[in-house]
Amino acid sequence: MARTTAHAPGRLAWPVAVLAIAGLAVLVLPIIALIVRAPWADLPELLVRESVIAALVLSFGTAIMATAVCLVLGVPLAALLARATGWPTLPRRLLRAAVTVPLVLPPVVGGIALLLLLGRRGLVGSALEQWFGLTIPFTTGAVVIAQVFVSLPFLVFAVEGALRSADRRTELAAATLGASRWQVFRHVTLPLVAPGVAAGAVLCFTRALGEFGATITFAGSLPGVTRTLPIASYLAMQTDPAEAVALALLLLAVSIGVLLGLRDRWLPGVRG
Repeated sequence: MARTTAHAPGRLAWPVAVLAIAGLAVLVLPIIALIVRAPWADLPELLVRESVIAALVLSFGTAIMATAVCLVLGVPLAALLARATGWPTLPRRLLRAAVTVPLVLPPVVGGIALLLLLGRRGLVGSALEQWFGLTIPFTTGAVVIAQVFVSLPFLVFAVEGALRSADRRTELAAATLGASRWQVFRHVTLPLVAPGVAAGAVLCFTRALGEFGATITFAGSLPGVTRTLPIASYLAMQTDPAEAVALALLLLAVSIGVLLGLRDRWLPGVRG
């Protein structure tokens, strides 16, 4: 009679466990190195430097503006995605691909694309300059636009997941009672998905705060105008590594704070 060996449920084979630990080390060890090698004694002095304060104020200000724009544009876009189930396959896939592209596109490529659209010789930028005398690149507005471009999908997918999981019977009841589509959306749908909107907004804000590639390509690095915290940290590595580490720690603290605040309210399908 063949002998069978019982395995405890939930336990991994040792090669899988070893590889999993190696993968975890790849993610965690750089953060540990940043924390261990940080100039903690000089941190208060580093964080109150004029250049750091300017980058901090600019980053938080532009990230807040970008999040506001993403809320205005992203919630309706998420509703469109969630209600597009009855569309033909090709338009539905093209719509989802258009929203997903900024997530997989290298940020520098996004910055180049924004320049080709809104630059002085861009498809739209040339008309803006000719007709209104408006130049967008290398301004604070360019920082906000770059942040919106890279962070909007985070909010859209978070809200779309909330919309898909929401109970639509309340919406149908409101419509039966004579409410218009706008009234149903404003008074019924939005309150139902408010937690998803809040989680998406926080993710959007954090992504905007950490944006680097598209920003430096499209907006440059002008102190007090376009030099955000990530850009300031990158430039400081060449002249003052201690300041660069201090800025990196600041961004890390914000990111950890966001993760702790979100807990299990992550992107759809992800749970803590």
